[in-house]
Amino acid sequence: MQTVTTIVNLREAVDELRGSGSVALVPTMGALHDGHLTLMREAAKHADHVVASIFVNPRQFGPNEDLDAYPRQLAEDSAKLEGEGVALLWHPGVEAMYPDGYSTNISVSGVSAGLCGADRPGHFDGVATVVCKLFNQVRPDMAFFGEKDWQQLAVIRRMARDLDLSFPQVDAIHGVPTVREADGLAMSSRNAYLSPEEREAAATLPRAMKEAIARILDGQEVTPTLGMLEDELLGAGFASIDYTELRDADSVALLDEDNGNARLFVAARIGKPRLIDNMAVA
Repeated sequence: MQTVTTIVNLREAVDELRGSGSVALVPTMGALHDGHLTLMREAAKHADHVVASIFVNPRQFGPNEDLDAYPRQLAEDSAKLEGEGVALLWHPGVEAMYPDGYSTNISVSGVSAGLCGADRPGHFDGVATVVCKLFNQVRPDMAFFGEKDWQQLAVIRRMARDLDLSFPQVDAIHGVPTVREADGLAMSSRNAYLSPEEREAAATLPRAMKEAIARILDGQEVTPTLGMLEDELLGAGFASIDYTELRDADSVALLDEDNGNARLFVAARIGKPRLIDNMAVA
């Protein structure tokens, strides 16, 4: 696996790969777990070459968030990527991604409103901006993202459509189902922040979400059902709930009843991390 840190070297390396087949991009911020590696494996099923990026993007962190503490483990991550057969690692520094005088920002309205967009002002501007840059830098045939960050995936798809970003396929931005631990907790780099006791309590999140979905499918009203979900999380040891909401899977518009295309979205805090998850109401 080749590792590059400059735009010039990236373009040369990708051009060489493209000469012998299609190229898939998997953007990450590192601290790779099996969820990330599943994205690499899925990309390898669809493309001849996989390019992974590792860049801890400062523009998607708020002033009181964990930018400085976010885990950085390049050697370990590189070994994992190489083990998955990744052809190229793009690992730019902040100065390469945002050179002196950088002043451009991409904002995607609509799908970025509410949920994490409300709780983390400016977060999705940072996501859209860096992903647009990654698409322009690598110029992949396709790209892969995890469905755990469903709103992020919706923002990226809308951004790519609105800006006429060139992909050879209409559905070239692939969402990959959330990878979960044995107890159902969605894999996340931030799970490493949990103490053993917090980690055990965190398993309440997916279990309580499934129970809430079962109630909604049984015809129970959404608002009291979500109230029961919040009570269960707080009773299990979660410190606070940022949101529990039912939204349309495509538009991410808020719903007060199941419309046949709904997803349940939750963000809750336990210990140091803020955990997010979403599940189809099905």
